[in-house]
Amino acid sequence: MKVIPALLDHLVLATPDLAATVADFARRTGVTPAPGGAHVGLGTRNHLVGLGGDSYLEIVGPDPEQAAPPGSRPLWPAGLTAPRTLAWAIRPPDLDAAVAAARARGHDPGEVRPMSRRRPDGTLLRWRLTDGTHPSGLVPFLIDWGTSAHPATGLPVTPLRSLSASAPDPDRVRPLLSALGVDLPLSTGPAGLAVTLETPRGPVTLG
Repeated sequence: MKVIPALLDHLVLATPDLAATVADFARRTGVTPAPGGAHVGLGTRNHLVGLGGDSYLEIVGPDPEQAAPPGSRPLWPAGLTAPRTLAWAIRPPDLDAAVAAARARGHDPGEVRPMSRRRPDGTLLRWRLTDGTHPSGLVPFLIDWGTSAHPATGLPVTPLRSLSASAPDPDRVRPLLSALGVDLPLSTGPAGLAVTLETPRGPVTLG
């Protein structure tokens, strides 16, 4: 049975070496992620692959054409030495209403911030997202693409087969997920997300 959270927008696979991780993904899956664009001022850029429907996987890493930003990159853990599924995002029908509802239920997703990037074809994408993060990475941030074209459109696709997670104390995470109205299968273990994709070369799991 496929277990895919409702409202899933995208998964974030962070890597210290973007080119190497994209090449490894292509080798393992038989699908080459498409260039996404640079996050100007943040020192990162991404490649994308569709997960089916309006969901996608973002592979993000340092941009060799940008200087490292002062301070830490958003969502970026210190000492990242290997690719890791770091975070995930949901896209509620009304971002502001979802933030207010979550706060009323005891979880603050953070402030809503505007962001943008330019695709390789020159198209400017603009979006808003919440900047609150949970140390485990298991609680999604919220995103709203507004009038921009959704990034999943036209991407090569590796359908998402399942998304699950583990946490040292799942009962501390479940109320936060419930406050956002999402369901994520949780087991006891080291904090982390497990992503399994359907690919031309069979199921592939990313940690």
